[in-house]
Amino acid sequence: MAVSGVLNVHKPPGPTSFAVVRQVRRLTGERRVGHGGTLDPLAEGVLPVLLGRATRLSRYLLDLPKTYLAEGRLGQATDTYDAQGAVTLEADASGVTEEFLREALSAFVGAIRQVPPPYSAVKVGGRPAYARVRAGEAPSLAPRTVQVYSLRLVDYRPPRFVLEVECGRGTYVRSLVHDLGMRLGCGAHLTRLVRLRVGPFALAEAVPLERLPQEWLSRLLPPDAAVAHLLAVRLDEAQATAVAHGRPLPLAALPLAAQRLRAHDEQGNLLAVLRRDDIAGLWRPETVLAS
Repeated sequence: MAVSGVLNVHKPPGPTSFAVVRQVRRLTGERRVGHGGTLDPLAEGVLPVLLGRATRLSRYLLDLPKTYLAEGRLGQATDTYDAQGAVTLEADASGVTEEFLREALSAFVGAIRQVPPPYSAVKVGGRPAYARVRAGEAPSLAPRTVQVYSLRLVDYRPPRFVLEVECGRGTYVRSLVHDLGMRLGCGAHLTRLVRLRVGPFALAEAVPLERLPQEWLSRLLPPDAAVAHLLAVRLDEAQATAVAHGRPLPLAALPLAAQRLRAHDEQGNLLAVLRRDDIAGLWRPETVLAS
């Protein structure tokens, strides 16, 4: 039986995101399984896993805001930017007051320039940066612009601190903590990372990985869950047939103020995601789920 939908999985520290995907593939018997945004092995929290035709919607999850709880330690920087790495800088952090820390955090909100960690999956010359580092190379990683929507100090018990971070696609919380330590002049590294939310998927509603064998079928959400943030529209039979075959619709047929729509047939089944093309005056099927 073909399976299609989304599982909101609580990944524990330890396994890779791909290991979770492999486990879901074995449990469900569905070959097409992917995830909606990588979590580092040491990180835990929300990992949306998509099955069957819903895997075509992964791109829309990647673009959703994500919320993290990040614990860090001042006074030490490491080569991995987390507690697993070798210490590259050690300095006295006793002079960092809560006021000083809050002031430093304000520089990391909004559109910021960020260099990914050396131990990351970012490709450098076609190979992941971490593979080059492990081979003894020193890859040059270019800074890129990322969005940090909010950054809140939750707790500060020197040298330990806890942040709540809401950020956009491509943001490395490890880099954020490392850069914060450099700005404070004493170094810092990440000690724990929990992803609390990916768009509508919250940790409180996630199924723990160890309970997947018993609960995956009852916890499987419809494909709509991956695009619930998009405005929904119901198509008539002729429109649904056109979209299912990849044909566009005139803008005037769906006079809605949105850049993308999730399109359903008359029975409520998700058919496709439509993208607005103002130049051509069309709603173009960007991702089609209809078989």
